[in-house]
Amino acid sequence: MRIGIIIGASEGGDLDALVAEAKSLEEAGFASLWAANIFGLDAIMTMAIVGRETKRIELGTAVVPTYPRHPTAIAQQALTVSAASKGRFALGIGLSHKLVIENMLGFSYDKPARHMKEYLAVLGPLLRGEAVAHDGDEYKVNLALQVPGAKAVPLLVAALGPVMLKLTGRLADGTITWMTGPKTLEDHIIPTLGKAAADAGRPSPRTVAGLPIVITNDPASARETIGKQLVMYGQLPSYRAMLDREGAAGPADVALAGDEAEVGAALDRLRDIGLTDFNAAIMPIEEGAGERTLEFLKSRI
Repeated sequence: MRIGIIIGASEGGDLDALVAEAKSLEEAGFASLWAANIFGLDAIMTMAIVGRETKRIELGTAVVPTYPRHPTAIAQQALTVSAASKGRFALGIGLSHKLVIENMLGFSYDKPARHMKEYLAVLGPLLRGEAVAHDGDEYKVNLALQVPGAKAVPLLVAALGPVMLKLTGRLADGTITWMTGPKTLEDHIIPTLGKAAADAGRPSPRTVAGLPIVITNDPASARETIGKQLVMYGQLPSYRAMLDREGAAGPADVALAGDEAEVGAALDRLRDIGLTDFNAAIMPIEEGAGERTLEFLKSRI
């Protein structure tokens, strides 16, 4: 199981500081580096800049919402980042949430599965360097892209429900989750996605799971703080459904919090259920916790 880190590209992080952090994480040996795309720096552009300043570490988005970007536009962006990073970019996309798509952006969130099916039908071939001919209800596209220096870009979808997992298994390279616990990953995400890929004759899919993590001697207090800081993720319907499936009251219950032995055992469980990538959202909830957690994760690389 590869270990990656989510960096703070989503909510106003300083770009120079992010580049410096990326270099440090690469030097430490982490497998991958991911950026969310919320209301701050653009995650794809951020990864293009980071890609020019690093040499080995995989770069990815976790995740970019589909509705605001035409699939041909996001394909051009992704292929450009691939060229900038010499083939080290993975594109993570997702539907986002009705609250964002309808209330903030004014798009209809009426048929998200149909939207994603058409989106992947256009985006997937373009990311592989193929021409696309698609005549659908949402998109009508006939073109090919030529980006010098770009390699095929792995496509990951933030798929949680059965319909989205089946679409992802058939049309993408894997899933990238957030706030989904080990029981749900083992019993639902990994097998549903794997079966869909196998039925479609595709390679075994990649499963990237993002969870909060902190090394601490006071896990109860840490979970209480995490629960307050991440409370909104227990309220959004897609994450709420995964927490309910897990039997978790909220984000604090799926966080990896405890001393090195406790968190190490939790990582071992994720590895043993077949997770391909762990995406660490380090929670510096007390003095020294961020540094201690990072040092621990280095020991697990």
